[in-house]
Amino acid sequence: MKLVTYRAGVEAAARLGVIADDLVVDVGRLGAAFDEALPDTMLGLIDLGRPGLQALSSLLEECDGAFPPGTAVALANVRLLAPIPRPRKNIFGIGLNYLDHVAESSAALDTAPDLPKQPVVFSKPPTSVIGPGEPIRHNKAITQQLDWEVELAVIIGTTATRVARQDALAHVFGYSVMIDVSARDNRRAGQWIFSKGMDSYAPFGPCIVTADDIPDPQALDLWLTVNGVEKQRSNTAKMLFKVDELIADISSGITLEPGDIIATGTPEGVGAGRKPQEWMWPGDTVVACVEGIGTIRHPVIDATEG
Repeated sequence: MKLVTYRAGVEAAARLGVIADDLVVDVGRLGAAFDEALPDTMLGLIDLGRPGLQALSSLLEECDGAFPPGTAVALANVRLLAPIPRPRKNIFGIGLNYLDHVAESSAALDTAPDLPKQPVVFSKPPTSVIGPGEPIRHNKAITQQLDWEVELAVIIGTTATRVARQDALAHVFGYSVMIDVSARDNRRAGQWIFSKGMDSYAPFGPCIVTADDIPDPQALDLWLTVNGVEKQRSNTAKMLFKVDELIADISSGITLEPGDIIATGTPEGVGAGRKPQEWMWPGDTVVACVEGIGTIRHPVIDATEG
């Protein structure tokens, strides 16, 4: 299933939906039409675990495309938000997780040239999240080196504490797309959270694809363009630490909880690694895609606008 958080018409409240062809079916309203208690938020559905997904799947099968009045709206007529507009905790970011990105980072950013022996983990606060189409804010008073990184995002579905690698993927709810926006000139004594955690630095969406629809998260193409020019293209098979390894590693000391997000790292092609270096500026448009999930598009604007 492709699950979204959306707004339709003049509604102020965000709603949980599932994409069915060219429609968005409202999960809470669909449940109500069948006297089935289903949540109206993504986190609510994640908290229900497998029974919640099974109940939703059963209702979709029963409808077979003929949805009760008031439960579906044309996808073209809704505004998609970040699938989890306000994560409960910081996003777990993973640095230096593709071979060629390790090389370009060591040349351009003075990171170690050796391959990491363990995942490099940092975080991005919930306030960094924006949804599809929302602007990335460029604050020229803070940065002159605003960079892009396309990433596969992993959403945790069940609590994971000290899980073994072979059991790790059973804890995944689904997958999404994230751009790890980075102000390269704001790294502080090796600490990355300010560089990577400013407002609007975690574009996220357009949906969460449930784990059952992505049997192998290590076989997905991903790419990114700036102003229509391709900057990154790779495949998640090239990760140094695979999704199951990341979950096992993080959960060895930090409990992963339902709704937690792991941004799994970026391949080569970032602006810092180019010769000459390239950066994002107001007026630019950045587009990122992960195969089987979807595409997000974001303008870059001056932070003083709006």
